[in-house]
Amino acid sequence: MAGCGVRWQYILGAALSGALLLTAGILLGHYAIYKEPQTPEWLHSLSRDLDPALLEDFMNQVEAARIGQNLKDLSSKPHMATTKGDEELVQLILKAWRDPQTGLDSAMEGQYEVFLSFPDPEKPNSVAVVMENGSQAFISQETEKNLTADQADRDVVKPYAAYAPPGNPKGKLVYANQGKMSDYEYLVQQGIDLNGTIAITRYGGAGRADKAINGAKFGVVGVVVYTDPGDINDGKASATETYPYSWYLPPSGVERGSYNSHFGDLLTPYYPAKGEEKRLLPDITGIPPIPTQPIGFEDAKTLICNLAGNPVAEAAWQGALGCVYHLGPGFRQDGLFPNSRLPSNMCPSIFAKFLLLPPLDRYVLYGNHRDSWVHGAIDPSSGTAVMLEISRVLGKMVKEGKWRPRRSIIFGSWGAEEFGLIGSTEYTEEFYSKLQQRSVAYINVDIAVFANATLRAQGTPPAQSVIFAAVKTPAADSSLSVYENWKQHFSRNSSVYGVIPSLGSLGAGSDYASFIHYLGITSMDIAYTYDRSKTSARIYPAYHTAFDTFHYAETFIDPGFTSHQTVARTAGNVLIRLADALILPLNVSDYGETLQQMYSVAREAFQADLTHHNISLDPLWAAINRFQAAAAGLNQRIANLREEANPSPLDVRMVNDQLMLLERAFLNPRAFPEKYYYSHVIMASRSSSLATFPGLADAYDNAKEDGLWGEVHKQLTIVIQVIENAASILEPVAE
Repeated sequence: MAGCGVRWQYILGAALSGALLLTAGILLGHYAIYKEPQTPEWLHSLSRDLDPALLEDFMNQVEAARIGQNLKDLSSKPHMATTKGDEELVQLILKAWRDPQTGLDSAMEGQYEVFLSFPDPEKPNSVAVVMENGSQAFISQETEKNLTADQADRDVVKPYAAYAPPGNPKGKLVYANQGKMSDYEYLVQQGIDLNGTIAITRYGGAGRADKAINGAKFGVVGVVVYTDPGDINDGKASATETYPYSWYLPPSGVERGSYNSHFGDLLTPYYPAKGEEKRLLPDITGIPPIPTQPIGFEDAKTLICNLAGNPVAEAAWQGALGCVYHLGPGFRQDGLFPNSRLPSNMCPSIFAKFLLLPPLDRYVLYGNHRDSWVHGAIDPSSGTAVMLEISRVLGKMVKEGKWRPRRSIIFGSWGAEEFGLIGSTEYTEEFYSKLQQRSVAYINVDIAVFANATLRAQGTPPAQSVIFAAVKTPAADSSLSVYENWKQHFSRNSSVYGVIPSLGSLGAGSDYASFIHYLGITSMDIAYTYDRSKTSARIYPAYHTAFDTFHYAETFIDPGFTSHQTVARTAGNVLIRLADALILPLNVSDYGETLQQMYSVAREAFQADLTHHNISLDPLWAAINRFQAAAAGLNQRIANLREEANPSPLDVRMVNDQLMLLERAFLNPRAFPEKYYYSHVIMASRSSSLATFPGLADAYDNAKEDGLWGEVHKQLTIVIQVIENAASILEPVAE
């Protein structure tokens, strides 16, 4: 996730589409630069469109070897937010962005004081088994085994659960699967008294913090979390079949992470973390109320394989530790730990600082966080390595006088993302109005390369068209385009286009979260990933561990860095199109297809019950029809403009504003008052498993339990209202 320092940089441009943010990096648009009035040339420049030769020139200049060297430099040392390693990366990125030959127009850094959580280096956290006589029969490893020398670095932070409270809970151990509410409820149904117990849970299924928050509701006093080889390693668990012999997680590997359900600084929700008067020290929510500690699956095996309890855990709860999983509570009398209990030590929290900066005119934003839990070669340095190569090429083109973008480009190197998307969120809070009024789109490239099989892109519907346009050119070393390869791995049947690549939706897993959910800015996340037919890993196996190193990346993730190169070409291509096209390459009709799909799911799942409670979906269908008609009308006006030799700058500005502001129309800050920052009615998080309007789906599920159908009607009204607002944004201004 992101580092504690945030960097920005600006560059002024005429035909280029690039901006930069380390502390702050910005490439200013051509029309932000004052020039002596020269009416004919000015009018000619206003009506020019993106030059395809520029895209080709950019693609040809992106070098895999340079990206590899960037990655090696970025991941040479651990760089948690606010640490010395993080600050050294700040200077490294600033140096690149200020380079006289390839740098941007300006590079700056700002500063926020934010609430971070670190362990006590003198008192490492642990999980231990203590016998009745007080002797210690087992203690978890302090950190990963030193397999390739990288793990021995003195700055490798020992595993801990960020934001979990300190404490020494003691109790019998129970196995709680993934720590979901339903998992704890199942244990109670099995007659297990959870009061005073410590739960051991697998990663996955529920958020990190939720595993402890849910457990505390049932009387659990502490939580231990581990990564099961059945979830990450395709069942591989032995030392000889895991890293450094393959990409699989070694038995001692521990996934670190932020145990925080919200994003942004916990003490200053909705305000930038500047000034003591804004801090809300009491009533922090969304963090574990009980001590929590992650461990490796080698240690988890010792604990789980000695658990008592009948019946055994059901089939869906079984993993790949090489034994039958029992539920507990406590250990078998014939196992390693008869008459024992489980204490553990947890971490305190401290304050820290991070950096950032602001932009100009119309903006295209491109961001990646800088901080990591350890060396972070894949997360996030693969993304930073790509960003530095994109900015190098664009900066060089600008310095050589080849190009300046129509719109300003802002590159952001976000701080403290790993602790909860803090740098990017504080930035959107500080510059809320400016960003909402002027931002065209946000491109996020966090983990650039999970693996080297295929593209994986996520985004809001208008982003689909520009991403597709960027990937339809065949790769230099293949007759198969990135588009066709992507379609072979992830595809869907579109009612409009037929079989096309599947664009994923955006949750809140990286720095795009505040841009889309809070500000309503069209957003996307671009990466290369693995072939799902060949592995069931939920993410690359070394994720957030001390094994996420340059050696791991170079050997098992992307030898030769060609997939990094492809991501750089793709993301840079999208960036240039958004920053330099005369008319923004965003297709609003794709939102119409999404809304229709969501309506179909809602009608199929809800209509019978809604009709029984006198709630009609007809107004929703009418709103969607209005939206689709408005989108089609705007597309026709755009087509007409494209046919004109010298379209009116005012007409161009008008349709571009409609394209830019559409996403804002879906915001309702009062729709989900219990969810920090979630204002986007169509893209908000949901508890329901149904892929439909999130507020409506959750209200329906709740009404089936509590009978509050009025809330269902309210959420339906909210959805209808934002869709009608969105339609009005797209309709001719005269109307």
